[in-house]
Amino acid sequence: MKSVADYVVTIPDFPEPGIMFRDVTSVVQDPDGLQLAIDGLCALIEDIDYDVIVGAESRGFIFGAPVAYNNHKSFVLARKKGKLPRQTVCESYELEYGSAEVEIHTDSIKPGDKVVIVDDLIATGGTVEAIARLVERLGGEVVRIAFLMELEGLEGRKRLAKYDIASVIKYPGK
Repeated sequence: MKSVADYVVTIPDFPEPGIMFRDVTSVVQDPDGLQLAIDGLCALIEDIDYDVIVGAESRGFIFGAPVAYNNHKSFVLARKKGKLPRQTVCESYELEYGSAEVEIHTDSIKPGDKVVIVDDLIATGGTVEAIARLVERLGGEVVRIAFLMELEGLEGRKRLAKYDIASVIKYPGK
C-alpha cells in the first residue's frame, strides 16, 4: 500500500539551484494520492474540537474544503488582498523579497469559534502566521494548524511555536 508521500514528486534545483521542490500537483492528479492526502489531514484533526476550517490561498483550498466537507464544518477562504467581495480584515506578512497581505471576510469567524487552519506546506510559516493573527483578531481560537507537508529545514514550526502544528509528511531539508 502506498503512502501519500509516494505521490509527491521531488524536483531538484527548482526554482533555483539547491532547492528540492516538493510538487503537490502530483498528489492531487492521482485519485489515490488525493484520497490519502485528505484522509491524512482528517486524521490530524480527528481528536480536535473545532467549528471552522480556514484554508490558505490557494492550495489550502484544495485540501481544506474536502476536509471541512468530510467533517461537516464550515470552510473559510484566506485570500490575497483584493480578492474577497465583502468587508474584510487584512494582515501583512513578510516574504523573502518584500511583503504581502492576506484577508478574510469579517463575518467568517465568530468570537469563540475554534479554528483549524489547513495548508499544503509549511516552509517559513509567514503566511499561516498572518492567517492565525486574522482569526484571533476576529475573536477565534486557532486550535490546530494542519499541513500536508513540512520542510523542517526552514524552521517554520519555530515561527508558529505558540500553535499546535501537525503535518502528514515531514521532510528534513529545505
